[in-house]
Amino acid sequence: MTIQNPHDKFFKETFSNVDVSKDFFLNYLPPPIVNLIDLESIELQKDSFISKDLREYFSDLLFHLQLNENEGYLYVLLEHKSYPSKMVAVQLLRYLVEIWEAKLNKEHAPKLPIVIPVVIFHSEREWGASKSLGEMLQGFDQLPENIQQYVPNFEYILIDVSNYRDEEIKGIAQLKVILTIYRDLTTKSEKNLRKALKRSLYYLQQLEDQETAIQYLETLIHYIFHLDRQLTKKDFHDIIEYVEGTYFERSEMVMSLAELFRDEGRQQGKLEGKTEALANTTIRLITKFVAPVPEELQQAIYKQDNETLESIIDQIDAFTTIDQIKQYMN
Repeated sequence: MTIQNPHDKFFKETFSNVDVSKDFFLNYLPPPIVNLIDLESIELQKDSFISKDLREYFSDLLFHLQLNENEGYLYVLLEHKSYPSKMVAVQLLRYLVEIWEAKLNKEHAPKLPIVIPVVIFHSEREWGASKSLGEMLQGFDQLPENIQQYVPNFEYILIDVSNYRDEEIKGIAQLKVILTIYRDLTTKSEKNLRKALKRSLYYLQQLEDQETAIQYLETLIHYIFHLDRQLTKKDFHDIIEYVEGTYFERSEMVMSLAELFRDEGRQQGKLEGKTEALANTTIRLITKFVAPVPEELQQAIYKQDNETLESIIDQIDAFTTIDQIKQYMN
């Protein structure tokens, strides 16, 4: 079964919240653009334009809105492989054309809507790609202006969160959490990871709706645990131990993971004890994130080996039905 890219999942789960995306546009788009768009009209579209071979590197979202009292779109591209693609402007041109073609095919519109491209970047490396299509065209800058007007060209909005200071990260709590994590997880430093978690918990504690805070916390923990990082089991234990002091009793996921690490420590590597702890955690997480676990499936889970159980726990957010879990175990 295909496991969704953790960057893509985290990006889409968070920015699909219209309140978060509206706040992001309000705080990070250039003011002249903010002044022209009706933030209350923003609607997330289901379309994605990333080809299969590029989904490991990019995620995207398309937002429909009113722009200067006309129909328009904001197309947001997230680059999440820690290095800039030199061809981003060309990629964006292709995506813009696809958006327009879809509009023509569906509605036979007499005129095309304006689409403003936005790129979000986070990396230790500096953004080195051309910021306009014209910069990529040999000799474009040497052409007279009256000739340049015949050559396709546009700029995109680049939002590079890599070097933001804490005080520069603005917006509602959920948005601050997202951008803080994007900024700090690129360094591959466990010290920065703990710092980011501490600050994220502080932001989430400011939310009036603590149920929403818990949901964001669990999304965040899933994201961290699924990243391709050299985290040891002790690192994972330290993360959960740090988090459970704040949200332990109110988060099923934190409770389950904390229980797993404690049980493993108590058993000190005894196979039977570890397997039972893993099975208990697996059942609890399936119940929380998929559906109640039938008795028959519970019995089957207790018969699985440690490797299978750990794999289910690691990929719990990829399952949507009980049948998928049964198939995975078979």
